[in-house]
Amino acid sequence: MHIVEAFGRIFLSTLFLFEGVRKFFYQDETIEYMESFGVPELFFYPSIFFEIIIPTLLIIGFKTRIVALLMFLFTITVSVIFHTDFSNHMQIIVFLKNFSIAGGFLIIASYEAKMCTIDYYLKYKKNSN
Repeated sequence: MHIVEAFGRIFLSTLFLFEGVRKFFYQDETIEYMESFGVPELFFYPSIFFEIIIPTLLIIGFKTRIVALLMFLFTITVSVIFHTDFSNHMQIIVFLKNFSIAGGFLIIASYEAKMCTIDYYLKYKKNSN
């Protein structure tokens, strides 16, 4: 069942990787969108870095619990900033989808390192010496 958990990490991370790459190629539109919600341009590059590096760490299983908690916080923060126009049905759906994804990150954070992670390898290697 370890492979199932690995696929879960991949599936949860895909959205963020895709968005990070999209933001890189559509910088002006992304900055304009962020600024329309009061988020300064200063956060543009850190958000790209975060959306590419942190999900990649989650996929490979490095510092999985910490990374999953960071993704949980990021997802909740983005939801509260960008998706609280509850008069728009699509925004309600996106808000709830993000909270569901955040729940998945909490589940990952609650478990010990599994066989398909770098964390497991490092722990096993450390204990075998």
